[in-house]
Amino acid sequence: MSANVLIATPPMTVALIGNPNTGKTTLFNRLTGTRQRVGNYPGVTVARKTGGMEIDGRAVTVIDLPGAYSLAATSPDERIAIESLQGWIEALPDVVVCLVDATHLRRSLFLARQLADLGRPLIIALNFTDEMRTRGLSIDADRLAQRLGTRVIPIAARNGEGIGRLCAATSETFASPPVSRPPEWPVSVAESVALLRSELARRGGATVEDALLRRMLFEDDHALLGRLGVACQECAPLLDRVRRPIRTAGMHPLAAEALVHYRFIDSVIAEVVSRAANAKPGRTERIDGVLTHRVSGLLIFAGLMFVVFESIYTFATPAMDGIEAAAALLRGWVRPLLAGTPMFQSLVCDGAIAGAGGVIVFLPQIFLLFFFIALLEDTGYLARTAFLMDRLFGWCGLNGKSFVPLLSSYACAVPGVLATRTIEDPKARLLTVLVAPLMSCSARLPVYVLMIGAFIQPVYGATVAALVLFAMHLVGLVVALPAAWFFNRKVLKIRVQPFLLELPPYRMPHPKDVLWRMWEGGREFLKRAGTVILAMSILIWAALYFPRPARIVDETRREFVAATATAATTTPGAIEARLAANDAVLQAALDHEIAANYLEQSFLGRAGKAVQPLFAPAGFDWKITVGVLASFPAREVIVSTLGIIYHLGEDAQGDSLRDALRKAKWTDGALAGRPVFTLATALSVMIFFALCMQCGSTLAVIARESGRRWAVFAFVYLTALAWVAAVLVFQIASRIS
Repeated sequence: MSANVLIATPPMTVALIGNPNTGKTTLFNRLTGTRQRVGNYPGVTVARKTGGMEIDGRAVTVIDLPGAYSLAATSPDERIAIESLQGWIEALPDVVVCLVDATHLRRSLFLARQLADLGRPLIIALNFTDEMRTRGLSIDADRLAQRLGTRVIPIAARNGEGIGRLCAATSETFASPPVSRPPEWPVSVAESVALLRSELARRGGATVEDALLRRMLFEDDHALLGRLGVACQECAPLLDRVRRPIRTAGMHPLAAEALVHYRFIDSVIAEVVSRAANAKPGRTERIDGVLTHRVSGLLIFAGLMFVVFESIYTFATPAMDGIEAAAALLRGWVRPLLAGTPMFQSLVCDGAIAGAGGVIVFLPQIFLLFFFIALLEDTGYLARTAFLMDRLFGWCGLNGKSFVPLLSSYACAVPGVLATRTIEDPKARLLTVLVAPLMSCSARLPVYVLMIGAFIQPVYGATVAALVLFAMHLVGLVVALPAAWFFNRKVLKIRVQPFLLELPPYRMPHPKDVLWRMWEGGREFLKRAGTVILAMSILIWAALYFPRPARIVDETRREFVAATATAATTTPGAIEARLAANDAVLQAALDHEIAANYLEQSFLGRAGKAVQPLFAPAGFDWKITVGVLASFPAREVIVSTLGIIYHLGEDAQGDSLRDALRKAKWTDGALAGRPVFTLATALSVMIFFALCMQCGSTLAVIARESGRRWAVFAFVYLTALAWVAAVLVFQIASRIS
């Protein structure tokens, strides 16, 4: 008698770790089939990411950890990586894959040696071997594996070279972990470890492996001791006592680890690395001589940014016109079909299509924006801009490391705020969080393009329009620097921080990654338009449509008949007779007045009129004010709100929103009959949206990263700053023009 026995294959967990910008996320995407963001500059990964794959029928969970230069965590993102490897977040990973940059072997092997000291099953993935060959370098991977006592797999994560061998090595390491060759520590280090162990045992602490005890000796991070029950005030005296043997041997305790590791690493590199006799100097150094120059670098950066925004504005225009025409055709096609149900007709045509559809028209520019961002990131140029900006940031309390989060905020402030985890100093991190929302994210682009397309481009041309678009993206940075100086001087008082940033080599952007970034940015924009913006559009339509009391029709008709009769020097009865005879011109004018009065008497119309005096100094009428109020959850909502307003209450059924804005007139007061939107008004609206905090997602992330108190503070100060700036711009511009 026999039976089939099914033996379950145990799952495996693999952790990817390495220095920043060594290709961890690229390898993670290649292994798991996901599409996490990649970029050719440090700090892209700031949190643990997990994905799944299969190796030889075994389920594998892959963890992409933030970049770290060593196991001495100095920033929140590095602490995430270290605590994962210590098993403090979840269970210990079964295999650790350490990505080593083959072109910067000396620096990268330091972390690998620290991991070997921990005793975890370890594989060295030697990445960028393709670039190494281009530079005329070669590495003897077999000899390197012998010296390190672990498997070394050459790979090129971007093109998939060596990935199969890496997967096979991972499976072998899981089945039979090699014995990594630990560092040979001096006798003085062993004596200090023994002293620390006895001190912890005397306090009743848990038994700790030697590698973790050495971590406590080599670092001034008291968190490890705190986890073992040592009171905070006792950490410094305790470490001072147990470090005496190291100091007696003539070494500084905080430098001992580096001395031991680099002595070993230098001997290994001398054996395994060779350079071809005809190797040429790296192109990176030659290009950097121009692009990082204090004068030419800034001029090139400014010129490049202008070209980017000129292209965004110019190249997207035909596609935008096509989408706009398609939306108008759709609205014209749907309206007669729903003529029997006026309310539903208005909901679909004036709410959904005019609202969310009015936002989708900006999709081509969103695609182009992310296309250029992806190009600049993948080439490695954006890391150079951080180096350039460090010289400009020092006076206000920031440094070049803050520029990477600020740069990320130009796409979206949420990843920008998260990217501040790479900043070690908590005060500098908070300062960067407070000014990151000032960067003009992609959600502001529809507002800028709407105003520029309606009031600047038709009068001044495409070049001036592109300059204004460039200026609007620059204004947040210009305001952020003095704001940071004020917060630093009056509130946070940050000590001067050295700026260390590795400049990655220039690389040819991978078309697949660039296209994915474009699609990812466009998809997120469409997702917001199809969910948040659509839902907000329907709510705003309802608040602008209801209530609809019958008396509005009668009152409006009487006022209209009386006013028309007076203007035409005839009797009200004659006007009534023409209406009864279905005079098309008079009836259209009456319908327009009825729609406008319904709009003014709606729930949101009344709210806008109540708040409008606050925004009157900025040139806003009650309709713009309604758009401002509705857009606090998400900036793009003002575009959909104005689309709904001008298709509910104006004769704009066949017009684009830009045409409707140009035709808008004040209806009451001393300004009655004058255009609502002037150049001064357009600039005022853009400035307000450039500076105001109108993003619920960003506020939620700030609250999570820095606390609710700072989130409230950011909302209040940015809203007040936006109002003051809008008033000043309108008052000055209206007097000049």
